[in-house]
Amino acid sequence: MKIIILGAGQVGGTLAENLVGENNDITIVDKNGNRLHELQDKYDLRVVNGCASHPYVLREAGAQDADMLVAVTNMDETNMMACQIAFSLFKTPNRIARIRSPAYLSEKESLFKLGTIPIDHLISPEELVTSYIERLIQYPGSLQVASFAEQKVSLVAVKAYYGGPLVGHALSELRKHMPHIDTRVAAIFRQGRPIRPQGTTIIEADDEVFFIAASNHIRSVMSELQRLEQPYHRIMIVGGGNIGAGLAKRLEQNYSVKLIERRYQRAEKLSEELENTIIFCGDAADQTLLTEENIDQVDVFVAVTNEDETNIMSAMLAKRMGAKKVMVLIQRNAYIDLVQGGVIDIAISPQQATISALLTHVRRADIVNVSSLRRGAAEAIEAIAHGDKSTSKVVNRAVHNIKLPPGTTIGAIVRGEEVLIAHDRTVIEQDDHVVMFLVNKKYIPDVEALFQPKSLFSIE
Repeated sequence: MKIIILGAGQVGGTLAENLVGENNDITIVDKNGNRLHELQDKYDLRVVNGCASHPYVLREAGAQDADMLVAVTNMDETNMMACQIAFSLFKTPNRIARIRSPAYLSEKESLFKLGTIPIDHLISPEELVTSYIERLIQYPGSLQVASFAEQKVSLVAVKAYYGGPLVGHALSELRKHMPHIDTRVAAIFRQGRPIRPQGTTIIEADDEVFFIAASNHIRSVMSELQRLEQPYHRIMIVGGGNIGAGLAKRLEQNYSVKLIERRYQRAEKLSEELENTIIFCGDAADQTLLTEENIDQVDVFVAVTNEDETNIMSAMLAKRMGAKKVMVLIQRNAYIDLVQGGVIDIAISPQQATISALLTHVRRADIVNVSSLRRGAAEAIEAIAHGDKSTSKVVNRAVHNIKLPPGTTIGAIVRGEEVLIAHDRTVIEQDDHVVMFLVNKKYIPDVEALFQPKSLFSIE
Protein backbone atom coordinates (compact mmCIF):
# COMPACT_ATOMS: atom_id res chain seq x y z
CA MET A 1 0.00 0.00 0.00
CA LYS A 2 1.29 3.47 -0.87
CA ILE A 3 0.77 5.74 2.17
CA ILE A 4 1.64 9.43 2.60
CA ILE A 5 2.08 10.62 6.20
CA LEU A 6 1.86 14.36 6.74
CA GLY A 7 3.74 15.35 9.90
CA ALA A 8 6.96 13.82 11.21
CA GLY A 9 6.32 14.44 14.91
CA GLN A 10 5.82 11.79 17.58
CA VAL A 11 2.63 10.42 16.00
CA GLY A 12 3.79 10.56 12.37
CA GLY A 13 7.17 9.06 13.20
CA THR A 14 5.68 6.26 15.31
CA LEU A 15 3.11 5.48 12.60
CA ALA A 16 5.88 5.28 10.00
CA GLU A 17 7.84 2.95 12.27
CA ASN A 18 4.78 0.69 12.60
CA LEU A 19 4.01 0.56 8.88
CA VAL A 20 7.37 0.63 7.17
CA GLY A 21 8.12 -3.03 7.91
CA GLU A 22 4.76 -4.27 6.61
CA ASN A 23 5.41 -4.10 2.86
CA ASN A 24 4.13 -0.54 2.62
CA ASP A 25 5.56 2.26 0.47
CA ILE A 26 5.80 5.17 2.94
CA THR A 27 6.41 8.83 2.16
CA ILE A 28 6.56 11.31 5.05
CA VAL A 29 6.16 15.09 4.66
CA ASP A 30 7.31 17.78 7.09
CA LYS A 31 8.88 21.26 7.19
CA ASN A 32 11.57 20.07 9.63
CA GLY A 33 14.41 18.83 7.44
CA ASN A 34 16.48 17.55 10.36
CA ARG A 35 13.62 15.39 11.61
CA LEU A 36 13.07 13.98 8.11
CA HIS A 37 16.76 13.04 7.77
CA GLU A 38 16.61 11.38 11.17
CA LEU A 39 13.64 9.21 10.09
CA GLN A 40 15.20 8.43 6.71
CA ASP A 41 18.38 7.23 8.41
CA LYS A 42 16.38 4.86 10.63
CA TYR A 43 13.72 3.52 8.22
CA ASP A 44 13.25 2.57 4.60
CA LEU A 45 11.00 5.44 3.54
CA ARG A 46 10.88 8.48 1.29
CA VAL A 47 10.77 12.07 2.64
CA VAL A 48 9.54 15.37 1.22
CA ASN A 49 10.45 18.69 2.85
CA GLY A 50 7.69 21.30 2.67
CA CYS A 51 4.29 22.49 3.86
CA ALA A 52 1.92 19.52 4.00
CA SER A 53 -1.07 21.39 2.57
CA HIS A 54 0.65 22.92 -0.48
CA PRO A 55 -0.43 21.27 -3.76
CA TYR A 56 3.08 21.06 -5.24
CA VAL A 57 4.35 19.36 -2.06
CA LEU A 58 1.52 16.79 -2.16
CA ARG A 59 2.23 16.22 -5.85
CA GLU A 60 5.92 15.62 -5.10
CA ALA A 61 4.89 13.20 -2.34
CA GLY A 62 2.85 11.22 -4.89
CA ALA A 63 -0.70 12.06 -3.83
CA GLN A 64 -1.90 11.38 -7.39
CA ASP A 65 -1.29 7.64 -7.07
CA ALA A 66 -1.29 7.14 -3.28
CA ASP A 67 -3.72 4.69 -1.66
CA MET A 68 -4.00 6.68 1.56
CA LEU A 69 -3.14 10.05 3.04
CA VAL A 70 -2.72 10.37 6.83
CA ALA A 71 -2.59 14.00 8.00
CA VAL A 72 -1.16 14.19 11.53
CA THR A 73 0.62 17.55 11.63
CA ASN A 74 0.25 19.71 14.75
CA MET A 75 -2.16 22.08 12.96
CA ASP A 76 -5.81 21.05 12.51
CA GLU A 77 -6.18 23.55 9.67
CA THR A 78 -3.21 22.10 7.77
CA ASN A 79 -4.63 18.58 8.16
CA MET A 80 -8.07 19.65 6.92
CA MET A 81 -6.73 21.59 3.95
CA ALA A 82 -4.39 18.74 2.96
CA CYS A 83 -7.32 16.31 2.86
CA GLN A 84 -9.36 18.78 0.80
CA ILE A 85 -6.56 19.29 -1.73
CA ALA A 86 -5.74 15.57 -1.91
CA PHE A 87 -9.40 14.89 -2.74
CA SER A 88 -10.01 17.82 -5.11
CA LEU A 89 -6.75 17.78 -7.09
CA PHE A 90 -5.44 14.23 -6.81
CA LYS A 91 -8.47 12.02 -6.00
CA THR A 92 -6.52 10.29 -3.22
CA PRO A 93 -9.03 7.59 -2.20
CA ASN A 94 -8.57 7.36 1.58
CA ARG A 95 -7.98 10.38 3.79
CA ILE A 96 -7.41 10.33 7.57
CA ALA A 97 -6.88 13.46 9.66
CA ARG A 98 -5.96 14.22 13.26
CA ILE A 99 -8.25 16.95 14.61
CA ARG A 100 -7.73 18.22 18.16
CA SER A 101 -9.74 21.41 18.63
CA PRO A 102 -13.12 21.01 20.37
CA ALA A 103 -14.36 23.90 18.21
CA TYR A 104 -14.13 21.63 15.14
CA LEU A 105 -15.03 18.38 16.89
CA SER A 106 -18.29 19.80 18.22
CA GLU A 107 -19.44 20.23 14.59
CA LYS A 108 -17.81 17.10 13.17
CA GLU A 109 -21.03 15.52 11.84
CA SER A 110 -21.64 18.53 9.59
CA LEU A 111 -18.04 19.44 8.75
CA PHE A 112 -16.22 16.23 7.89
CA LYS A 113 -17.90 14.47 4.98
CA LEU A 114 -17.97 14.53 1.18
CA GLY A 115 -19.38 17.81 -0.02
CA THR A 116 -17.77 19.73 2.85
CA ILE A 117 -14.31 18.74 4.14
CA PRO A 118 -13.65 15.26 2.66
CA ILE A 119 -12.11 13.37 5.59
CA ASP A 120 -12.92 9.65 5.70
CA HIS A 121 -11.73 9.00 9.25
CA LEU A 122 -11.26 11.50 12.04
CA ILE A 123 -8.71 10.90 14.82
CA SER A 124 -8.99 12.96 18.00
CA PRO A 125 -6.10 12.22 20.41
CA GLU A 126 -7.74 14.01 23.33
CA GLU A 127 -10.96 12.00 23.02
CA LEU A 128 -9.01 8.74 22.68
CA VAL A 129 -6.91 9.42 25.78
CA THR A 130 -9.97 10.50 27.76
CA SER A 131 -11.77 7.25 26.90
CA TYR A 132 -8.66 5.24 27.77
CA ILE A 133 -8.31 6.82 31.23
CA GLU A 134 -12.02 6.37 31.85
CA ARG A 135 -11.69 2.61 31.18
CA LEU A 136 -8.74 2.35 33.59
CA ILE A 137 -10.85 4.01 36.30
CA GLN A 138 -13.78 1.68 35.58
CA TYR A 139 -11.51 -1.37 36.13
CA PRO A 140 -9.47 -0.65 39.30
CA GLY A 141 -6.13 -2.47 39.28
CA SER A 142 -5.83 -2.75 35.49
CA LEU A 143 -2.69 -1.62 33.66
CA GLN A 144 -4.29 -1.49 30.24
CA VAL A 145 -7.81 -2.09 28.93
CA ALA A 146 -8.82 -2.57 25.29
CA SER A 147 -12.44 -3.12 24.26
CA PHE A 148 -13.68 -4.88 21.14
CA ALA A 149 -16.91 -5.73 19.33
CA GLU A 150 -18.86 -2.72 20.62
CA GLN A 151 -17.51 -3.24 24.17
CA LYS A 152 -18.77 -6.82 24.42
CA VAL A 153 -15.22 -8.18 24.90
CA SER A 154 -12.27 -6.69 26.76
CA LEU A 155 -8.57 -7.48 26.81
CA VAL A 156 -7.09 -6.47 30.14
CA ALA A 157 -3.50 -6.34 31.42
CA VAL A 158 -2.95 -6.77 35.15
CA LYS A 159 0.05 -7.40 37.36
CA ALA A 160 -0.15 -10.62 39.36
CA TYR A 161 0.46 -10.02 43.07
CA TYR A 162 1.20 -12.23 46.04
CA GLY A 163 -2.14 -13.09 47.57
CA GLY A 164 -3.95 -13.57 44.26
CA PRO A 165 -5.69 -16.99 44.36
CA LEU A 166 -4.07 -18.14 41.10
CA VAL A 167 -0.53 -16.90 41.79
CA GLY A 168 1.75 -19.91 42.23
CA HIS A 169 -0.71 -22.15 40.41
CA ALA A 170 -1.05 -23.43 36.83
CA LEU A 171 -3.33 -21.72 34.34
CA SER A 172 -5.35 -24.92 34.03
CA GLU A 173 -6.70 -24.25 37.54
CA LEU A 174 -8.44 -21.10 36.37
CA ARG A 175 -11.41 -23.17 35.23
CA LYS A 176 -11.70 -24.82 38.67
CA HIS A 177 -11.64 -21.43 40.40
CA MET A 178 -14.28 -19.96 38.07
CA PRO A 179 -16.40 -22.82 36.69
CA HIS A 180 -19.11 -20.49 35.39
CA ILE A 181 -16.87 -17.86 33.76
CA ASP A 182 -14.96 -18.45 30.54
CA THR A 183 -11.72 -16.56 29.97
CA ARG A 184 -8.44 -17.01 28.16
CA VAL A 185 -4.97 -15.80 29.05
CA ALA A 186 -3.65 -14.38 25.78
CA ALA A 187 -0.10 -13.63 26.91
CA ILE A 188 2.17 -13.42 29.93
CA PHE A 189 5.15 -11.07 30.15
CA ARG A 190 7.72 -12.03 32.77
CA GLN A 191 10.55 -9.54 33.38
CA GLY A 192 9.59 -7.89 30.09
CA ARG A 193 9.74 -11.09 28.01
CA PRO A 194 6.71 -12.87 26.52
CA ILE A 195 5.84 -16.38 27.68
CA ARG A 196 3.49 -18.54 25.65
CA PRO A 197 0.64 -19.40 28.05
CA GLN A 198 -0.16 -23.10 28.35
CA GLY A 199 -2.24 -25.07 30.82
CA THR A 200 0.90 -26.02 32.74
CA THR A 201 2.24 -22.43 32.95
CA ILE A 202 2.63 -21.31 36.58
CA ILE A 203 1.66 -17.69 37.22
CA GLU A 204 4.28 -15.89 39.29
CA ALA A 205 4.05 -12.70 41.29
CA ASP A 206 4.90 -9.62 39.18
CA ASP A 207 3.89 -11.34 35.93
CA GLU A 208 2.07 -9.00 33.55
CA VAL A 209 -0.93 -11.06 32.47
CA PHE A 210 -3.11 -10.24 29.46
CA PHE A 211 -6.46 -11.99 29.57
CA ILE A 212 -9.57 -11.74 27.46
CA ALA A 213 -13.16 -12.18 28.63
CA ALA A 214 -16.67 -10.87 28.19
CA SER A 215 -16.57 -7.31 29.55
CA ASN A 216 -19.02 -8.09 32.36
CA HIS A 217 -16.67 -10.80 33.69
CA ILE A 218 -13.48 -8.70 33.84
CA ARG A 219 -13.50 -7.95 37.56
CA SER A 220 -14.11 -11.61 38.44
CA VAL A 221 -11.05 -12.69 36.45
CA MET A 222 -8.93 -9.88 37.92
CA SER A 223 -9.77 -11.14 41.42
CA GLU A 224 -7.95 -14.39 40.63
CA LEU A 225 -4.67 -12.58 39.90
CA GLN A 226 -4.58 -9.93 42.63
CA ARG A 227 -6.48 -8.75 45.63
CA LEU A 228 -9.37 -6.95 43.97
CA GLU A 229 -9.20 -3.20 44.47
CA GLN A 230 -12.32 -1.48 45.71
CA PRO A 231 -14.19 0.64 43.13
CA TYR A 232 -12.83 4.17 42.96
CA HIS A 233 -14.91 7.06 44.29
CA ARG A 234 -12.70 10.13 44.74
CA ILE A 235 -10.81 11.39 41.68
CA MET A 236 -8.42 14.36 41.52
CA ILE A 237 -7.48 15.68 38.06
CA VAL A 238 -4.56 18.04 37.39
CA GLY A 239 -4.84 20.09 34.21
CA GLY A 240 -7.95 21.70 32.81
CA GLY A 241 -7.12 21.33 29.12
CA ASN A 242 -9.16 19.29 26.66
CA ILE A 243 -8.30 15.96 28.31
CA GLY A 244 -8.75 17.08 31.92
CA ALA A 245 -12.02 18.89 31.21
CA GLY A 246 -13.36 16.03 29.07
CA LEU A 247 -12.47 13.46 31.72
CA ALA A 248 -14.12 15.48 34.49
CA LYS A 249 -17.28 15.83 32.39
CA ARG A 250 -17.47 12.06 31.87
CA LEU A 251 -16.78 11.16 35.50
CA GLU A 252 -18.58 13.83 37.51
CA GLN A 253 -21.99 12.10 37.53
CA ASN A 254 -20.65 8.87 39.08
CA TYR A 255 -17.56 9.97 41.02
CA SER A 256 -16.53 12.74 43.39
CA VAL A 257 -14.26 14.82 41.13
CA LYS A 258 -11.86 17.68 41.94
CA LEU A 259 -9.84 19.47 39.26
CA ILE A 260 -6.77 21.70 39.73
CA GLU A 261 -6.02 24.25 36.99
CA ARG A 262 -3.22 26.83 37.17
CA ARG A 263 -4.70 29.47 34.84
CA TYR A 264 -7.33 31.62 36.54
CA GLN A 265 -9.40 32.36 33.40
CA ARG A 266 -9.45 28.70 32.37
CA ALA A 267 -10.45 27.63 35.90
CA GLU A 268 -13.25 30.21 35.87
CA LYS A 269 -14.53 28.92 32.51
CA LEU A 270 -14.43 25.30 33.70
CA SER A 271 -16.43 26.18 36.81
CA GLU A 272 -19.20 27.35 34.44
CA GLU A 273 -19.00 24.34 32.11
CA LEU A 274 -18.77 21.50 34.67
CA GLU A 275 -21.76 20.78 36.88
CA ASN A 276 -20.54 18.56 39.71
CA THR A 277 -16.75 19.01 39.58
CA ILE A 278 -15.03 21.16 42.22
CA ILE A 279 -12.52 23.47 40.50
CA PHE A 280 -9.40 24.87 42.17
CA CYS A 281 -7.09 27.48 40.70
CA GLY A 282 -3.62 26.62 41.94
CA ASP A 283 -0.44 24.59 41.67
CA ALA A 284 -0.73 20.80 41.94
CA ALA A 285 2.74 20.76 43.53
CA ASP A 286 1.50 22.95 46.40
CA GLN A 287 1.61 20.66 49.43
CA THR A 288 -0.68 22.97 51.41
CA LEU A 289 -3.36 22.80 48.71
CA LEU A 290 -3.10 19.01 48.49
CA THR A 291 -3.30 18.66 52.27
CA GLU A 292 -6.32 20.95 52.49
CA GLU A 293 -8.07 18.93 49.80
CA ASN A 294 -7.44 15.63 51.60
CA ILE A 295 -5.04 14.09 49.10
CA ASP A 296 -4.68 11.09 51.42
CA GLN A 297 -8.32 10.21 50.73
CA VAL A 298 -8.03 10.41 46.92
CA ASP A 299 -8.46 7.06 45.14
CA VAL A 300 -6.96 8.17 41.80
CA PHE A 301 -4.77 11.20 41.06
CA VAL A 302 -4.65 11.89 37.30
CA ALA A 303 -2.08 14.41 35.99
CA VAL A 304 -2.86 15.45 32.39
CA THR A 305 -1.23 18.85 31.82
CA ASN A 306 0.83 19.53 28.66
CA GLU A 307 4.10 19.30 30.60
CA ASP A 308 5.59 15.87 31.34
CA GLU A 309 7.72 17.14 34.21
CA THR A 310 4.74 18.81 35.91
CA ASN A 311 2.70 15.63 35.59
CA ILE A 312 5.45 13.38 36.93
CA MET A 313 6.47 15.58 39.86
CA SER A 314 2.92 16.38 41.00
CA ALA A 315 1.96 12.69 40.82
CA MET A 316 5.04 11.63 42.81
CA LEU A 317 4.20 14.22 45.45
CA ALA A 318 0.55 13.13 45.58
CA LYS A 319 1.57 9.48 45.99
CA ARG A 320 3.97 10.36 48.79
CA MET A 321 1.19 12.31 50.51
CA GLY A 322 -1.20 9.37 50.42
CA ALA A 323 -3.04 9.19 47.08
CA LYS A 324 -3.82 5.50 46.50
CA LYS A 325 -3.12 5.43 42.75
CA VAL A 326 -1.51 7.92 40.38
CA MET A 327 -1.81 8.08 36.59
CA VAL A 328 0.32 10.37 34.46
CA LEU A 329 0.07 11.58 30.86
CA ILE A 330 3.54 11.49 29.27
CA GLN A 331 4.38 12.75 25.78
CA ARG A 332 8.00 11.53 25.65
CA ASN A 333 8.23 7.78 25.21
CA ALA A 334 11.67 7.73 26.88
CA TYR A 335 10.08 8.88 30.14
CA ILE A 336 7.42 6.15 30.21
CA ASP A 337 9.83 3.27 30.82
CA LEU A 338 11.64 5.33 33.45
CA VAL A 339 8.63 6.09 35.64
CA GLN A 340 5.99 3.35 35.25
CA GLY A 341 6.01 0.64 37.88
CA GLY A 342 7.81 2.71 40.50
CA VAL A 343 6.07 5.53 42.32
CA ILE A 344 3.95 6.14 39.20
CA ASP A 345 1.34 3.41 38.83
CA ILE A 346 0.32 4.02 35.21
CA ALA A 347 2.01 6.13 32.52
CA ILE A 348 -0.25 6.99 29.60
CA SER A 349 1.10 7.72 26.12
CA PRO A 350 -1.18 9.83 23.89
CA GLN A 351 0.89 8.67 20.91
CA GLN A 352 0.04 5.00 21.52
CA ALA A 353 -3.67 5.77 21.85
CA THR A 354 -3.55 7.70 18.57
CA ILE A 355 -1.51 5.03 16.79
CA SER A 356 -4.06 2.35 17.76
CA ALA A 357 -6.85 4.34 16.12
CA LEU A 358 -4.77 5.05 13.01
CA LEU A 359 -3.75 1.41 12.57
CA THR A 360 -7.42 0.37 12.63
CA HIS A 361 -7.90 2.27 9.36
CA VAL A 362 -4.56 1.36 7.78
CA ARG A 363 -4.55 -2.41 8.20
CA ARG A 364 -5.47 -4.63 5.27
CA ALA A 365 -8.34 -7.18 5.36
CA ASP A 366 -11.49 -6.29 7.28
CA ILE A 367 -9.79 -5.21 10.50
CA VAL A 368 -12.15 -3.06 12.53
CA ASN A 369 -10.19 -2.47 15.72
CA VAL A 370 -6.51 -2.33 16.68
CA SER A 371 -4.99 -1.72 20.11
CA SER A 372 -1.29 -1.04 20.42
CA LEU A 373 -0.09 -2.72 23.64
CA ARG A 374 3.01 -2.60 25.80
CA ARG A 375 4.06 0.72 24.25
CA GLY A 376 3.85 -0.63 20.72
CA ALA A 377 5.62 -3.97 21.26
CA ALA A 378 2.43 -6.04 20.91
CA GLU A 379 -1.00 -5.63 19.33
CA ALA A 380 -4.55 -6.81 19.76
CA ILE A 381 -6.60 -6.97 16.57
CA GLU A 382 -10.30 -7.47 15.86
CA ALA A 383 -10.90 -8.87 12.36
CA ILE A 384 -14.10 -9.97 10.63
CA ALA A 385 -14.06 -13.38 8.95
CA HIS A 386 -15.40 -13.38 5.37
CA GLY A 387 -15.88 -16.04 2.73
CA ASP A 388 -16.37 -19.80 3.06
CA LYS A 389 -14.15 -22.86 3.38
CA SER A 390 -13.06 -22.64 -0.27
CA THR A 391 -12.11 -18.95 -0.19
CA SER A 392 -11.06 -18.33 3.41
CA LYS A 393 -8.25 -19.72 5.52
CA VAL A 394 -10.28 -19.30 8.72
CA VAL A 395 -14.01 -19.70 7.99
CA ASN A 396 -15.49 -23.10 8.91
CA ARG A 397 -12.21 -24.12 10.51
CA ALA A 398 -11.51 -25.00 14.13
CA VAL A 399 -8.97 -22.78 15.90
CA HIS A 400 -6.42 -25.63 16.24
CA ASN A 401 -6.54 -26.16 12.43
CA ILE A 402 -5.69 -22.53 11.60
CA LYS A 403 -2.02 -21.85 10.86
CA LEU A 404 -1.47 -18.86 13.09
CA PRO A 405 1.81 -16.94 12.94
CA PRO A 406 4.21 -17.49 15.88
CA GLY A 407 3.15 -15.72 19.07
CA THR A 408 -0.44 -15.16 17.86
CA THR A 409 -3.41 -16.18 20.00
CA ILE A 410 -7.09 -16.16 19.07
CA GLY A 411 -8.69 -15.02 22.30
CA ALA A 412 -12.38 -14.55 21.62
CA ILE A 413 -15.03 -14.71 18.92
CA VAL A 414 -18.11 -12.50 18.89
CA ARG A 415 -21.03 -13.95 16.92
CA GLY A 416 -23.90 -11.49 16.91
CA GLU A 417 -24.59 -10.82 20.59
CA GLU A 418 -22.82 -14.00 21.74
CA VAL A 419 -19.27 -13.93 23.16
CA LEU A 420 -17.29 -17.15 22.68
CA ILE A 421 -13.92 -17.53 24.37
CA ALA A 422 -11.79 -19.34 21.80
CA HIS A 423 -10.62 -22.91 22.49
CA ASP A 424 -8.91 -25.41 20.19
CA ARG A 425 -12.18 -26.87 18.88
CA THR A 426 -14.02 -23.57 18.46
CA VAL A 427 -15.07 -23.19 14.80
CA ILE A 428 -15.00 -19.76 13.18
CA GLU A 429 -18.04 -18.88 11.07
CA GLN A 430 -18.61 -16.27 8.39
CA ASP A 431 -19.03 -12.72 9.78
CA ASP A 432 -17.57 -13.65 13.18
CA HIS A 433 -15.55 -10.92 14.88
CA VAL A 434 -12.25 -12.57 15.85
CA VAL A 435 -10.11 -10.95 18.56
CA MET A 436 -6.41 -11.86 18.45
CA PHE A 437 -3.32 -11.02 20.46
CA LEU A 438 0.09 -10.70 18.75
CA VAL A 439 3.24 -10.79 20.84
CA ASN A 440 5.37 -9.84 17.82
CA LYS A 441 4.13 -7.17 15.42
CA LYS A 442 6.28 -8.39 12.54
CA TYR A 443 3.69 -11.11 11.87
CA ILE A 444 0.84 -8.64 11.27
CA PRO A 445 1.02 -9.04 7.45
CA ASP A 446 0.56 -12.80 7.96
CA VAL A 447 -2.54 -12.20 10.08
CA GLU A 448 -3.91 -9.80 7.47
CA ALA A 449 -3.35 -12.43 4.79
CA LEU A 450 -5.26 -15.00 6.87
CA PHE A 451 -8.36 -12.81 6.86
CA GLN A 452 -8.25 -11.81 3.19
CA PRO A 453 -10.49 -14.26 1.31
CA LYS A 454 -9.36 -15.42 -2.12
CA SER A 455 -11.54 -14.93 -5.17
CA LEU A 456 -13.10 -18.22 -6.29
CA PHE A 457 -11.89 -17.41 -9.78
CA SER A 458 -8.28 -16.56 -8.91
CA ILE A 459 -5.62 -18.72 -10.44
CA GLU A 460 -2.76 -19.70 -8.16
